[in-house]
Amino acid sequence: MSCYEIEALRLGLMTVLGIGDNSARDHAETELEGHLEGPIKGLAEADSLADVERHLDAALVDLEEEIAAMDDDDPEYDYTRGRLLAVRDAERAVQRLSAQGEHIVDGLGDAHDTLHETFPVED
Repeated sequence: MSCYEIEALRLGLMTVLGIGDNSARDHAETELEGHLEGPIKGLAEADSLADVERHLDAALVDLEEEIAAMDDDDPEYDYTRGRLLAVRDAERAVQRLSAQGEHIVDGLGDAHDTLHETFPVED
């Protein structure tokens, strides 16, 4: 059993954030071998937070459809529901990361404006 969504998300975020942990990258790529298609591939290859968010949303839809098609006495049912919870939690973490990034960019804009107000440049 593997949580392809989480491993693909790790790969995408490592790229977006510039994290060069080759051991973690190799592990995730091994876990995903043969499963790089659709939203999972998109997540693994994402190069922006917007891409991550879009592909993660699509992966959640696929996972929800997979659960809806399962019988609740299927031995994989509980694990698959657990995956869904983990991926939803990851989605909230990515949303917080994106919001924090926007806040930092806005703060830098404010700092820039304040600097120019404090020290005006005359032409």
